[in-house]
Amino acid sequence: MLKTYDTANSKNTIDYLSYLLEESPNQQLLIFWDGASYHRSKEIQNFLASINQGLPLEQWKIYCVRFAPNCPSQNPIEDVWLQAKTWVRRFCALIPTFSHLQWMFEWFIKNTLFDFPSLQMYGSFSKIKY
Repeated sequence: MLKTYDTANSKNTIDYLSYLLEESPNQQLLIFWDGASYHRSKEIQNFLASINQGLPLEQWKIYCVRFAPNCPSQNPIEDVWLQAKTWVRRFCALIPTFSHLQWMFEWFIKNTLFDFPSLQMYGSFSKIKY
């Protein structure tokens, strides 16, 4: 589920996690992410603690797992970015402005069902929500 921001930071990450909770209110969320400093910030830790407050681990609303450091083969988002960039490159000569290019990139991400080997290491996913 894509939501764009001007920059990656703790505030926007909390906003995105809140967005995911709103979009899937009856779901527990398992978030895999890299070791970006804002993913490990005190603000994020406090947000997660407030969301999961008082719940046993198996009932947490958001559970986050960090990929191994410096291991792009574990991070399926690298495959998503590569596929999206490759798709946009095919049409870049026809795209008149950067805003059109950005729109095409976002359209591709939102309208593509990704399935590649690095996703398989995480097992089956539940119902995909569009």
